Amino acid sequence: MSLMNRPPRPRMTGLIALYALGDVFGLSCFAMGVSWFAIGKGAFFVSFPTSIAEAAVCAIGGIVVVIWSAGHIMREIQKQGPDLQKRYERYVRENYPEKAKNFDKP
Repeated sequence: MSLMNRPPRPRMTGLIALYALGDVFGLSCFAMGVSWFAIGKGAFFVSFPTSIAEAAVCAIGGIVVVIWSAGHIMREIQKQGPDLQKRYERYVRENYPEKAKNFDKP
């Protein structure tokens, strides 16, 4: 399947990219916190976290940021829904005309 003959995908926007960076930050925080529980020291910094409280806050805070970021990414993709549906219907009509009959039914 060539690149020009693939189903349409959501477009990358600036907001989606920013929320993805937030997601990476949350995963990093989670990894730092959990690594302290696993091996007794931080994954990225040897001196952080230094206690069970710091590790727990780091891990829980990381999960919260990941969930928050993922929710906002999904919301941004959902905003593209009507346009994405139109592009998908056009893709099916051009590449699979026998299946395009399903789009004409109410």
